[in-house]
Order: sequence, then C-alpha cells, then structure tokens
Amino acid sequence: MLTAMNATSVKLDANPITSPLRSFDGTGRNYSTTAFRQTFFHHHRRNASISCSASPIVSVDEQRGETPTRIGSLAQVSGVLGCQWGDEGKGKLVDILAKHFDVVARCQGGANAGHTIYNSEGKKFALHLVPSGILNEDTMCVIGNGVVVHLPGLFKEIDGLESNGISCKGRILVSDRAHLLFDYHQEIDGLREAELAKSFIGTTKRGIGPCYSSKVIRNGIRVSDLRHMDTFPEKLHLLLSDAASRFKGFNYTPEILREEVEKYKRFAERLEPFICDTVYYMNESISQKKKILVEGGQATMLDIDFGTYPFVTSSSPSAGGICTGLGIAPRVLGDVLGVVKAYTTRVGSGPFPTEILGNGGDLLRLAGQEFGTTTGRPRRCGWLDIVALKYVCQINGFSALNLTKLDVLSDLREIKLGVSYKHTDGTTISSFPADLSDLEQSKASSIFFLFFSLSFVCIYRVEYETLPGWQADISNIRNYSDLPKAARQYVERIEELVGVPIHYIGIGPGRDALIYK
Repeated sequence: MLTAMNATSVKLDANPITSPLRSFDGTGRNYSTTAFRQTFFHHHRRNASISCSASPIVSVDEQRGETPTRIGSLAQVSGVLGCQWGDEGKGKLVDILAKHFDVVARCQGGANAGHTIYNSEGKKFALHLVPSGILNEDTMCVIGNGVVVHLPGLFKEIDGLESNGISCKGRILVSDRAHLLFDYHQEIDGLREAELAKSFIGTTKRGIGPCYSSKVIRNGIRVSDLRHMDTFPEKLHLLLSDAASRFKGFNYTPEILREEVEKYKRFAERLEPFICDTVYYMNESISQKKKILVEGGQATMLDIDFGTYPFVTSSSPSAGGICTGLGIAPRVLGDVLGVVKAYTTRVGSGPFPTEILGNGGDLLRLAGQEFGTTTGRPRRCGWLDIVALKYVCQINGFSALNLTKLDVLSDLREIKLGVSYKHTDGTTISSFPADLSDLEQSKASSIFFLFFSLSFVCIYRVEYETLPGWQADISNIRNYSDLPKAARQYVERIEELVGVPIHYIGIGPGRDALIYK
C-alpha cells in the first residue's frame, strides 16, 4: 500500500488503459470496458429599507455538542470561489454557511452559473441567478453590479421558490448598475457558436458573452434604465440594430422592438421593489458590522484573464471579481474559501490535461452524476489536477479549501493525482501554461504527436502520483478521524501538494453530508 507521504511518483497516460489522440472538444476513442472494470473501477451508481441580522443556528455539529469553529471564525466579509472549471459544489457550502451571515451576494456571471442546493427536507433546488442563501429566511440575497441579469430567468426562479413556500419578498436586492441580458443575447450566443464551427467555445448559450460584450462596447442597458422608459426604447433599438448589422441570422423588425418594449415595461414594474443601489448597501452593511458571504459563479479556470482562454467565461470568477462585482474595497475582504472536487470535471470545449477518456470517464461521470445544472450536458471527467489547483490557490490566496464529492471515489482501487506537467525530456513546466497547445499536448501519450502549426511540434505529458483507494462507503461518516486511512491520506496529500488546508470535506449531496476537519 502507498502512503500519502511515500506515494510513488510515476509517469502515466491520462487514462490507465490507453490515452488516445484528442482534440479540443475532448473526443477520443473508447476502449475495453471489461478490462477497465476488472482492474480499476468497480462501478457504483449514486446514483425598500431592508436590513437583517443573522440569527444563531443549531448545526448538525452543535446538535452533537461540537462547535463548528471553522464557520464561526470566518471573517466578516468572506468569499466562496470555484477552483476548477465550475460545478464544484459551491452552492452547498454557501447554503451551509449562509445562516451565519447576514448577506449572501453574487458578484459576477449570470444564469450560466448553476448552483444546486437542498433544503432540510432534502428537496432539490437548482439556482442560476438567485444567491444560494435564499433558503435561509434571515439572509439577505444581493445580485451585484457585476452580474448580468436575464429578467425572465430571474422571475422564473423567484416563482419557483415562492411556489415551494420560500418567501423572496424583501429578501432579494438587484443592483441598479447590473446589466440586463436580453433574449437576443442568447440568440446571438448561438449564432456566434455556429460561426465558430469546429472551434466553438462550448458556451451554455445563455447569452453571457454577448451581454458582457454589450457592456464593454458601451451600448448595454442597465437595470437603472428600466426606471426611464421614455429613453429605454431608443437604447434598445440601438442595441438590436447593432446586432442585426453584425449577424446575418439575426432578424430585427420594428414589431420586435415594440413587443420587447411592452414586455420590459411589465418587467420594470415587477422588478422595481428589488432594485437597489447595492454598492451603497454593501458598504453600509460592512460599516454596520454585518457579516457578508460572497458567492462566486463558475470558477477561476474559466476566468477571462486567468483561465484557459479563449475557452473561458466572460467575467472574473476569481478573488478580484468580488471587489469589482460588488463595489467593495479589497482591504475588507477576509477569508476566501476555494471549492474543489476530489476529481476534475469540465463542461464544453477546452484543454483538460488530466481527463480520462472513453468508458473510464463515463463510469466516473455516472458515479458522480456529472451532468450540468445549467445545460444538462454530460461533464468531461478526469483526475484531480494539482498543477491547476496550485495555480488557482496562488491567484486567490485561499485561506482554506472545501474538498467535495470525496465519496464518489470510494469504488476506485487506486486514485491518481496529476502532480506536474513535463516535457518528454523530463523538464518540468514551472507554472500553469497560458499556451493552449502546451495544455492540450500534456494529455497525449508520447507515441502521438499533435500538430498546431507547420513549425511547432512539441509533446508534453502529465506526471501522476498513484495512491490507494479505500473501497468503502463513507457517505455516513461525519468525523474526519473515522474516514478510512487511505481517504485521509488522499486528503492530506492534496494539502501537502498545494499548501492550503482542507477544512471542509463533502461526502454526499445533503446539507449534513459534510465533515469539518
């Protein structure tokens, strides 16, 4: 058995059976399911003036007579951010933490974010715009200026919550500086992806990129514009006519404009009670010593600056986005928690150095139920990428990590960690590469060559450490010391490699399925 401290470092292909040639869309050849199951994986399915003050709660730990000091010691202004390519389970942690905070705020992104949370009865809620603190009745939910807001989607979420007995009245504030995302932005998103053909980004087609584009070129429409319906039609006309001039497939007529204006008159009336100068609200809340939790959407590996560009989102889901997306000073930001899966997933196109191809990835996808909250698309699955995780930790300065879905790995005989990227001559890449060709080549076996230009041919590969699996159900464990030795070795090896402590460990979907370490 390999221990966490002496795990043998070996060079392996991304897949323990074979590593076929791959493209940016992550496709590859399948291989024998039988051999894989017999030697590696035992398939297991698991399947107004508004103010508030956080009230004390009785958590699962407190019911057992234990104090959740990890939560209680968090800073006045704390953040929760994704460490990978999204879908890490941020919503669950935010939902758990929310009762200890007065305000939960979204700072960037839009309905492309999908956060799944469960109430005390185990009912599932999939949120895209409404902050995950909404299930806690004493928590104020803020949609900040950095968010792009699709009003039909927002109202649909609110209606769904209300129909399930969750009151949203007086509990959601929408920034008057936030930009509006129109249906046409979603249409443009699809047209743009079609234009890119084989080089498509693999967006959610929720219109996020086109809306941020409107914002950057300064013809966007903000929530505050809904209070000026005398000038709103002209602004919308300029926006739609610009789209029609740039996209042949986009149909724009005066009738479409009239219909949109009438629709947004109704939307403006309904939204008015929610509209707020959230920059003022957030800073007043800080002055009043209220506790604020910031909920990031997507993740740092999708950051417009730091992610695998151009296969990224259009906002900044890293620590810097907290300040710009809410209008708060960097000095007030205290703890930032990073959420990372015990393995890695990615939706859509783009480099994925530690991806497992074929049936191996399929089995991991089924075990983890890895299908997008927003799109329903199957997620690409692979080993935990330590190189990427260290890079993200450097950028965000995480005070601690939440390792999620550790239970999904329970049926593996052995588990691999991608600990470095190396050239075939043994030279280690010292930092996470910006060059997509470097990243994509790291997935290839040395017997394959990927040609990105006539003058550039170079092969990189991932170096892995192999640790033993534990092959035991851990979903009912609540104390770290009760985890199998191999599971603890895995957790502690990750801590050692990235230099950031893991304070929370997810071992199931429910609120109580969390170990405080």
